Amino acid sequence: MTSFTRPQKNLIHSHAHEEIPGTVDLRAVEGDDTAYGQALFPVPAEDPNDPLQWPAAKKNTILIIYSLYSFLCNTTLIGSSVYISVYSKEFNVSPTVASQTSSYPTLAFGLGCLVLIPMYVKFGRRPTMILSMLLYVFGVLGCALSQSFGGLMAARIIHAAGSGVCEALPVQAVNDIFFLHERGKRISYYTAALSLGSIGGLPAGYMLAAGYSFRLFYYVEFAFGMALLIVAFFLVPETAYKRKTTVTVEKSPAETGQDFELQKGASFVEPQKVSHLSVEVEGVPLGPQRQTYLQSLKPWSFYDRDAEFFMMMVRSFTYYFVPPVLWVITSFGIYIGCAALAFNYTFPLKIVEPPYNWNANNSGLIAIAFIIGYGLALPFANSSDRLAAYLTKRNNGIREAEMRLGVMLPAMLIGPAGLVIYGFVAQRNLHWIGYFAGVAMLDWSALFFFTFTLAYAIDSYTANMSEMLIAMNIGKNAISFGMGFKLLTWILESGYATIIAGAFGGIILANNLVLLLFMWKGKSMRIYFANTWLSRLHRKTIRTEGEVA
Repeated sequence: MTSFTRPQKNLIHSHAHEEIPGTVDLRAVEGDDTAYGQALFPVPAEDPNDPLQWPAAKKNTILIIYSLYSFLCNTTLIGSSVYISVYSKEFNVSPTVASQTSSYPTLAFGLGCLVLIPMYVKFGRRPTMILSMLLYVFGVLGCALSQSFGGLMAARIIHAAGSGVCEALPVQAVNDIFFLHERGKRISYYTAALSLGSIGGLPAGYMLAAGYSFRLFYYVEFAFGMALLIVAFFLVPETAYKRKTTVTVEKSPAETGQDFELQKGASFVEPQKVSHLSVEVEGVPLGPQRQTYLQSLKPWSFYDRDAEFFMMMVRSFTYYFVPPVLWVITSFGIYIGCAALAFNYTFPLKIVEPPYNWNANNSGLIAIAFIIGYGLALPFANSSDRLAAYLTKRNNGIREAEMRLGVMLPAMLIGPAGLVIYGFVAQRNLHWIGYFAGVAMLDWSALFFFTFTLAYAIDSYTANMSEMLIAMNIGKNAISFGMGFKLLTWILESGYATIIAGAFGGIILANNLVLLLFMWKGKSMRIYFANTWLSRLHRKTIRTEGEVA
């Protein structure tokens, strides 16, 4: 039976609409709610249960919990690498075999998304989150209790594969519950948490130095995981929502003989299912009833019968041909594979040798440079949102996806410069402060490229975003795994300056210079791509996505 109540007060209204993918008309009309003087997009439904209508505190709480989960999972994945020699002695295997406890879980971390992301599209974010967290905590507990190398490896793969979706859920939440003008700042929460996961080796190293078993590290991660699972169960409701889209179309593509994406003010309208029913009784409009808190705790409240579970897996690989998505993948993969792994592998080797002669227990202090770099970048979290809002106002209320990219120009050069500094300091045994400066510069740049390339991809191509996230997570993990596979061998054979400053610095600079191409020709690429067979393939399946308006 359908429940009705009087119309909810203070619901958000907007008449913004997308003209072509990545170009949005934000000109406000009377009655619109605005930010920076511009109408809000996406357009929320007249329903208090639409996540876009939720209070800001509720939205931020959800994103923070998801981001903390990403941080926790990455500390577990990365932090245990300090125990490779311990595993070798404990289970009587060679160090090469023991190192597989880091390499194979990294692959599983990416591949797990191939199943879990289609699962949250089909069955909802909340049940998938709960399942993922359960796999994580019990996988970590299995690591702590393992009595054989095979048991440890199996438990590592279980917690890694189960938790891989932690890198998709925060991005999905941004798309589900936040407006366009909020994306840059909110995505920075996730990317900062993801990046800071690299400090996992610091507490793990100190536990080892204090004489504790590797099992303590996993017990601690298990305790934090259980606490986060409990908090998430009570504070993270389902964010998947199907809202009806109403857009004015001046002329159909068939009438004009032109591609609809090129027509200003026109949008293609797919038939949508109406999620809620509104009626009028005795002149008083009645609308959908606000969901109670207890109702929001149901583990299973969303099911999309139209979502094609296995086809989502297949279609995700087509996103490697979408330029903004490919740029996200290369940015994440190269920054992690060329830089973060190089620092983690080489700093412990250099700092214990002359002329530094540090105690091996302090080799994890390089994590301080990570914190400094990311910390100095966080004040710029909403810089791209502000720049885009300013440029939109100058452009008569029409927003282009490329408008946020200008804030990345300093980071484009500072990141490669950090690698050059680190490489030459290591090659010539210069003062140890140079290592920290190089790492901090690279990580400052990384947060810009992690955050704003991802926000740009979401702005530019929102069709079936869940499939896009599958491609991103698999691609970036594959690149970082491939580049890190023989990274230390390359460095020791050819020298720190040649590999880190020269090769890796050049690769990252080439990736970063693509920024100029997107700033110059990004819209032209979006218009061209909107008329390809691949875009038509993705458009035909938009209605199967719970998060697409």
